[in-house]
Amino acid sequence: MAEIFTVIKKEKRMQKEVGADTVLDAGLLTSYFPILFFSFLKRCPSYTDPQNLTGVSEFLLLGLSEDPELQPVLAGLFLSMYLVTVLGNLLIILAVSSDSHLHTPMYFFLSNLSLADIGFTSTTIPKMIVDIQIHSRVIAYAGCLTQMSFFVLFACVDDMLLSVMAYDRFVAICHPLQYRVIMNPRLCGFLVLLSFFISLLDSQLHSLIVLQLTCFRDVAISNFFCDPSQLLHLSYSDTFINEMVIYFMGAIFGCLPISGILFSYYKIVSSILRVPSSGGKCKAFSTCGSHLAVVCLFYGTGLVGYLSSVVSPSPRKSMVASVMYTVVTPMLNPFIYSLRNRDIQSALCRLHGRLVKSHLLHPFCYMG
Repeated sequence: MAEIFTVIKKEKRMQKEVGADTVLDAGLLTSYFPILFFSFLKRCPSYTDPQNLTGVSEFLLLGLSEDPELQPVLAGLFLSMYLVTVLGNLLIILAVSSDSHLHTPMYFFLSNLSLADIGFTSTTIPKMIVDIQIHSRVIAYAGCLTQMSFFVLFACVDDMLLSVMAYDRFVAICHPLQYRVIMNPRLCGFLVLLSFFISLLDSQLHSLIVLQLTCFRDVAISNFFCDPSQLLHLSYSDTFINEMVIYFMGAIFGCLPISGILFSYYKIVSSILRVPSSGGKCKAFSTCGSHLAVVCLFYGTGLVGYLSSVVSPSPRKSMVASVMYTVVTPMLNPFIYSLRNRDIQSALCRLHGRLVKSHLLHPFCYMG
């Protein structure tokens, strides 16, 4: 920048020699303003050369561990957990769809929750397993954006369906005589579609926010999937407005469902405590036990993951928390409902009996 001022002094001295005005011409300063500006930026300590969005064609997922000996163990562990998750949730869907005794609003919402859990897990785990097998951690920019969109979509669907299921339990316990009238098939279908469209809106808003990021400090994501918060932290541009928008959406799509769940259970507990018999209280609590356990698991692990990413500077702890709510929670949901729900157990037993019977009768189908 000193060279620029030297040139300006020479121009000023030449003006004095020719008898020109001693005041520096404004046009001279304007002509050198771009050079001064970029010279100042290069001397600024906070200035770094960003990577433009047009130059960022892929990101690097750091994964859970860089130890090559640990990679086969992680691949086998997550493959087994993914298979258990998919098979467990598929069994719930098959049991609900094949048994007429379970064609009720509660199990209709449960089957949709299982479907959302399958999508939620399939968004992240298969990609991580394939990356371990082919020894690659690279994900394309379009693939990262797609993964983030589906991750937010299915996470929000889980969130909304849990609040809808809490409302269903509230109507069943607090208004049992009007339950079939209120929770009719049309309303149940509308609530599921509304949950999906609200989640789709949240997902698209996250995608639009990421698309507005014009440059990044780095392309390394400290996680095994494209976490939206990680992409915002990697951005070189000012993300204050984007973070405020995300926090506002989190308050709407997070706090409102939680408030609805808490209010529903407040009314449920108040209604159960007025039941005179202890047997009636136990039966009422048993219908809510599985849902309450899933709610605590989902929001508990999600809250731990959020707090660990905000409070703890260690990316390793944040990734462990991400595993809890992206892998462990969808895997445990079928076990919670099947172990605590006799209707699901009976439906699974009847489904197993029908499968065994059809298998025994199968050879006779080809006789004659």
